[in-house]
Parts: sequence; structure tokens; C-alpha cells
Amino acid sequence: MRLIQISDCHLYADPMARSRRGLPAHQLEAVVKAVDADRPDLVLVTGDISQDESEAAYRLATERLSELDCPWFWIPGNHDDVALMGAERDILPEVEAGHWRLLQLDTQLVGEASGQLGEEALAALGARLAEDDRPTLIAMHHPPLAVGSAWIDALGLVDADGFWEVLDGYPQVKMVLCGHVHQAFHGVMSLAHGRVDVYACPSTSDQFLPGSEDFAVDEASRPGYRVVELKREGEWQTWVERVDI
Repeated sequence: MRLIQISDCHLYADPMARSRRGLPAHQLEAVVKAVDADRPDLVLVTGDISQDESEAAYRLATERLSELDCPWFWIPGNHDDVALMGAERDILPEVEAGHWRLLQLDTQLVGEASGQLGEEALAALGARLAEDDRPTLIAMHHPPLAVGSAWIDALGLVDADGFWEVLDGYPQVKMVLCGHVHQAFHGVMSLAHGRVDVYACPSTSDQFLPGSEDFAVDEASRPGYRVVELKREGEWQTWVERVDI
């Protein structure tokens, strides 16, 4: 199964509104066309759909993403209005992914740029993992480990330790896909049963400069997306594609 991740669209109600480096709506359109040409089986959008938390922004996102010739799913980020987003299209806790299980988590901490799952959601995650031992991919907006940029790491998942404590009991969890960082990233968390790989992908909007102490836009990078080829045996291949605007 070919899964493609896109993230951090940061759309405005006005499709001609500018971000720091371009037009988010135009860039999302270009990314969607490139993604569709890669013939995915499903597309996952890992949060921050809207920048202005407007109904029109979610409607615009739905129009663009519905041009894909495959099912697509989304989860909220810290910039999203979950009620407006859910009214436009359902936010699902789990997605059918062939021989894999794909769990979607909401890490939004209302009013904060950082994220949190909370005790109730962590307990529910453990219960869900106990139900099924298929190879599992978890999607969430906030990265559950440091990505190497000090200012982003200060805005990550505040209860990451609790998240990894839950996963330590379930070796079927193979990888985490996250958004929020606006850059290609790969990290590894070593647990008692083995490792979990953590991946992020470029934004469809502005790119952030890797390894920066303070907020910085990577003016040389282009929008992009991540391709994940899910194999039957719980293995995978993944890479990032960039899109010319």
C-alpha cells in the first residue's frame, strides 16, 4: 500500500492570501497534483489545515484534496478549529490501511502551540493497541521527540514520556508520522522491544530551517510530501518528494 503524507497547509479563507514565502492555496494545489501523479492508495494530512481557523479555509482544503483520486483523511493541528474542521469532513480515529493499522491521534492543546494527549487519551491508546497486533502506524500532529530545532522542540508534545511509556508495551507499533515541523525529519526512539521510527514531512506552505535555535524560514526549500510504501510483513520504505512552484 502506498500512503502519502502531506501536512501544514495553513490555508486562509482568501485563496490569494500570502504566507511568508508564497500563496498557501496555490502551493497546496501544486502538491496535490504531484501527489496524485504518484498514484497513492490513501493520503493523510497531519494537521494545521487552516491558518485563520475559518470555515472557508476548510472548505477550500476539501475542494483541493478532493481532487485526489484516492481516499484522504485528516487530523487537527494546533492552528485548527476542530469543530469547523469536523463539520466539513469527519476526523477519524482509525483508517483502514491494508495489512497495517493506522491510528490517528488528536494532540491539540487548546490555546497553545505545543501539543498534549492527556491521561484519558493515553489510556485509550493503550486499550486500542491491546485489541490488535497488526503492524501499526500512528499519525499525530506534534512530534513526540526532539527534532533538533530548539524553538520547535519547545513546542512539541508535552506528555511525550507518557506516550512512549504506552508504546513500550506494544511492539507492533512500527512508526509515527507527525506534522508541525515544516521540514523533512527522521528520528528513532529505542524502546525495550525495539525501535519506533518517527517521520515528519515538508509543509505544503512555508518551510522551517532545520537545526535553528530561533524561528527561521528555510528560503531555499520547496514544498513537498512524504511517500510511505507499507509492506505486508510490517516493513516499509519511505522518502520525501519536493514540488516546484
